[in-house]
Amino acid sequence: MTNYFQSLSSIDVSPHVKQKGQFSYLSWPFAIEARGQYHPEAVIQVKRFPLPSAPELEVPYLETPLGFFVEVSVIIDGVIRSQLHPVLNYKNESVASPSTFEINTSIQRAMVKAIALHGLGLFIYQGEDLPLNAPDYTDEQHDQFM
Repeated sequence: MTNYFQSLSSIDVSPHVKQKGQFSYLSWPFAIEARGQYHPEAVIQVKRFPLPSAPELEVPYLETPLGFFVEVSVIIDGVIRSQLHPVLNYKNESVASPSTFEINTSIQRAMVKAIALHGLGLFIYQGEDLPLNAPDYTDEQHDQFM
């Protein structure tokens, strides 16, 4: 049996990597095309949440005290990988009152990252979780927060 993660992670996505400010990203049309070529049976699910003002309606975003989020799951070979992603503006800043365009863009970003969790272009996001110019903390300071 072929390891689908190895096959997706071995695809050279370098020619399709774009740069936006200090961030690199994989264009969502390429991610969808590659996913379709190698795993046409894959399922993409955009999570829906109850609308607080009308709980019988569902919307593709979650409003929290911290901001708005979207969630996308990709299922390949029965393996589910989900990405919860904040709704960001063009500067990658959290949006207090997002437009439908900003919500849609965040859904596309979350989808590409969920596909990356299956291997396609995962290397692009290495180090993304590390803050820029992070201060050095002592072990004692670190332990206070853990």
